[in-house]
Amino acid sequence: MTYLVALALGVAVLTGHTLVNATRWLRRPAAPPAGVAEPVAVLLPLRDEAARVGPCLRALLAQRDVSDLRIVVLDDGSTDGTADVVRTIAGDDPRVTLLTGAPPPPGWLGKPYACWQLATRADPAATALVFVDADVVLAPHAVAAAVAELRAAGAALLSPYPRIVVATAADRLVQPLLQWLWLTFLPLRAVERSSRPSLAAAGGQFLVMDRAGYLRAGGHGAVADRILEDIELARAVKRSGGRVALADGSRLADCRMYADWPQLRDGYSKSLWATFGHPAAATVVVALLLLFYTAPPLLAVAALAAGSVPAALVALAAYLLGAAGRVVTARATGGRWWPDALAHPVSVGLLGWLTLRSYHLRKRRLLSWRGRPVS
Repeated sequence: MTYLVALALGVAVLTGHTLVNATRWLRRPAAPPAGVAEPVAVLLPLRDEAARVGPCLRALLAQRDVSDLRIVVLDDGSTDGTADVVRTIAGDDPRVTLLTGAPPPPGWLGKPYACWQLATRADPAATALVFVDADVVLAPHAVAAAVAELRAAGAALLSPYPRIVVATAADRLVQPLLQWLWLTFLPLRAVERSSRPSLAAAGGQFLVMDRAGYLRAGGHGAVADRILEDIELARAVKRSGGRVALADGSRLADCRMYADWPQLRDGYSKSLWATFGHPAAATVVVALLLLFYTAPPLLAVAALAAGSVPAALVALAAYLLGAAGRVVTARATGGRWWPDALAHPVSVGLLGWLTLRSYHLRKRRLLSWRGRPVS
């Protein structure tokens, strides 16, 4: 019984931290009344994105409140006609430049090299760089709001996390864990104030950077071989003396990361090993997550079967407190909470399985993405 009470209290503390982050420290960018006057380059790396780039590019062309906006698109060895789709949508719009990417040289992964080519070939007059993935659709004021928030935060890097669009059961189980994990376990205030690289986070789907800060940190050249190039870029910024900031970008951008379960499974498998680092660290973290969030409903059923109603009620309370954290996260980031939050123990269990799969595939050197090896 004492163990169950301690478990429930631990979950309560974590959910309380989620609530504080979501209601007090999370930035929520808004469109600046006067717009943005500085030159801005929006950088869009593409590899076999013919089916998804249309809504993304049309949304970029519809941006407002930025007086000097340039859109630089890089076709990174696509074989599905991505460049033709870009040409058709952009037409003769002078704001759009389409580049043909070079294959990554030794020591580089594909996406960091694509982003590095974009950043170094963009108009040198641009003082703000906005990296956007093809699965992101921006609201018309998104670029202006994000650049204005970057300046208001005094940061070199701002990560406004998009609203994750969910369409399948797998989406609903796994995707909301992204926001939940950093709202629950990251001290957002310390992330902005501390100079420690370990206290850094970012999401590469929509990333806004001060150009001078980007170059001072070494840009994507500093994270050339990193599968989690977004997080590593945030750490590089801190090492160079810059600040990073996280924000709720659910009012600025929508993102449907994966079209189906195989893509989602493989997408997480390619990078979870890099999230946790050493397998021993992953084992400890996953075990604690399972203990706090997957075990309580099982313990409640076991206690009830054994005739211990008080123990069952405490375990049930731990389960509901964990689900409450998902509710807080969903309401803070524009996500869906009912009935998905009730399946939170299943979500955490699935995360554990994906982590195990990630390490297993890495050990066998079978990890790849978009036809390129990632480890």
